[in-house]
Amino acid sequence: MRIRATVAAVSGALALSAFVAPAAHAAGSSPNVTFSNMKVNKGSSMVVGTTKASFSVTYTVTHPASLSASDFATGPAIYRGTSVTSPSDLFVSDEPGTCTAASSTVLNCKAALVFTVGGDSDLINSEAGSWSVGAVAADKNSNVKWVGGLGTTKVLRATKLTADATPEPVKKGKTITVTGSLTRANWNTHKYGAYSSQSVKLQFRKKGSSTYTTLKTIKSSSTGALKTTTTASVDGYYRYSFAGTSTSPAVNATGDYVDVQ
Repeated sequence: MRIRATVAAVSGALALSAFVAPAAHAAGSSPNVTFSNMKVNKGSSMVVGTTKASFSVTYTVTHPASLSASDFATGPAIYRGTSVTSPSDLFVSDEPGTCTAASSTVLNCKAALVFTVGGDSDLINSEAGSWSVGAVAADKNSNVKWVGGLGTTKVLRATKLTADATPEPVKKGKTITVTGSLTRANWNTHKYGAYSSQSVKLQFRKKGSSTYTTLKTIKSSSTGALKTTTTASVDGYYRYSFAGTSTSPAVNATGDYVDVQ
């Protein structure tokens, strides 16, 4: 769920609806719970393409024995800005976390952060990159507690990479041309588009080997196109490899086999 306002103005809009009344509530110290072991997507970046994507979040909640677990709900959040209570941007889980009791005061919880692409409530290109991790708790008395500083995560624009080596087969010593393209998800247009001026490695794996070696590095064109040549030596697979950036993940093309005769 994307929130485009201050925390104080939107607390009542959380999908922890069984606990938070429709009226707005400022962040406070209640309910008296603490969060720990917050892990978003098992510690990996959240890579989003041009369709809906859901990522698991696990965390631990500690509460006093006097506070029943049935009297409050919790969920994860990611935010940008100086703090979770005054964010420039904020996403929270659509549904409260599902928790199991590890003891009378400790809950192990699991929730999801869900992103869709397109529309007023969803990701836009400028939001790719690093985010801070936080959480929210709400009780039946409409008290809401926001907690920040629980770590960092990344939301990245998905990348695609292709490779096509020709001719096939080819005589030893002749020229092989390897073409391809590097594209990435455009969250504004909801399509994949050219990822231009990016360094991409041409790599080769000899038949029977499991290791690719880099032959050269080229840059993608203004249309994301890739094209270079190499000399045929032995049977094997050619691929392009992209190391990724701060806003898009690394990706390897599927190797294209060439029979050298």
